Amino acid sequence: MSGPLFTEAEWDFEVLDRTYKAIEDIALGDLKLDVYPNQIEVISSEQMLDAYSSLGMPLMYNHWSFGKLFAREETLYRAGYTALAYEIVINSNPCISYLLEENTMTMQALVMAHAAFGHNHFFKNNYLFQQWTNAEGILDYLAFAKKYIAACEEKYGRDEVEAILDSAHALMDQGVFRYQRPPRPSKERVLEKHKRRVAYAEEAYSELWRTLPAGIEPPGAPPTPDPDENGGPDLKLPEENLLYFLEKNSPALKAWQREILRIVRNLAQYFYPQRQTKVMNEGCATFVHHEIMNLMFDRGLITEGSILEFLHSHTSVVFQPDFDDRRFSQINPYALGYAMMADIKRICLDPTEEDRDWFPQFAGCGDWVGTLKNAWANFRDESFVEQFLSPKVMRDLRLFQLSDKAEDAVFRVASIHNETGYRKIRSALARQYDTGVADPNIQVADVDLKGDRKLFLEHRMHRGIPLHDSTRDMVLAHVERLWGHDVMLEEVAGD
Repeated sequence: MSGPLFTEAEWDFEVLDRTYKAIEDIALGDLKLDVYPNQIEVISSEQMLDAYSSLGMPLMYNHWSFGKLFAREETLYRAGYTALAYEIVINSNPCISYLLEENTMTMQALVMAHAAFGHNHFFKNNYLFQQWTNAEGILDYLAFAKKYIAACEEKYGRDEVEAILDSAHALMDQGVFRYQRPPRPSKERVLEKHKRRVAYAEEAYSELWRTLPAGIEPPGAPPTPDPDENGGPDLKLPEENLLYFLEKNSPALKAWQREILRIVRNLAQYFYPQRQTKVMNEGCATFVHHEIMNLMFDRGLITEGSILEFLHSHTSVVFQPDFDDRRFSQINPYALGYAMMADIKRICLDPTEEDRDWFPQFAGCGDWVGTLKNAWANFRDESFVEQFLSPKVMRDLRLFQLSDKAEDAVFRVASIHNETGYRKIRSALARQYDTGVADPNIQVADVDLKGDRKLFLEHRMHRGIPLHDSTRDMVLAHVERLWGHDVMLEEVAGD
């Protein structure tokens, strides 16, 4: 069609459809993005709040913490203290994007470009999501989890199920594989496990299960640890994934409790790549929506009023308060990610001598689309900042490094804008996005299976920083509930 796709703030599904197709043409044709099929859903503010409270997922089992979060977010929203997100996007195949029905048509176009193509491309192509998540199976798995936990509540009581979920949720950050995939059993062991589960299900059959909705199965049999040469369990210690260890080896858990731990562990693993790519993921989506909206304006597909509305929203998203501003809390991941990606495009097209010194591999290459797609696919926040943060972006954002030592009475500016300072600032900032630094390194070190069954955990301290006493004790109580025996934690130097 000739002329703008829309001229009014109001929207209908016909306008959404033709705007989506125009965005798709630019995303796939000009930016060469590779995306999952899209599923666009328009939801109300109440549904958006509900999505907030269930970790942004379209299906989720029941737990009191989700209701608590919903009540908090609803109170703040109704009182006018917070606004709702314009969209929520889900890493699945098809990729599901929720659009808020209160958005203007310009905002609907922006969030379709942002979520349905920016986030979508990143989810599909980044190596962490390819390695650790299953976009094709997540929705079916969530449906299974919801039905399974509901069935357990019906059979064993809500309090029993809630207690296991409380403990599993407390250990979610220590319920992921960070460095290697979980051990995969052989085909023969999978078949043997299946036979055991079928036999267990037949033995534990109860008429009560006939009253449950179709599709809900009773719990499977507990997994049996792999035997070693001496006939005992091969625990493969140390083990970084506490939920996995407890699921496989706890002497106190029943079959259905192990399955609940497995559900929570799989969800924790699903979200783990998102924790490592906040800057890149949001930066990619923000850069993509900025390129698409500007190309739509250049081609006469949106009006001047729409581009001004878009720019007002975009500049708010990438706004970075100064360190002495009351609004400052941290470096805005949207601001940093977008600034770096826009700068990569500049370096590819119009580099300075400084750029050629810092980035000889792509400065002046002209292929900014290919350079960005390579970065989106092969880096996470830590390595992306370490490899691509330029002196220009550091100057624009006025970044500097502080030295904070406990024995010093004052802060000291350790690195400024000079050749050595730029590299130190870049490395220091990259370390802040290392989840290995942010999360405590707690591993299962040993267990006395032949004696009192005491479980020994080891915390390798980063920079000599111990765990907070009260928080440590509360979390250890959850570990003891799941293990069923005493648990001891020792804190040792990280090196």
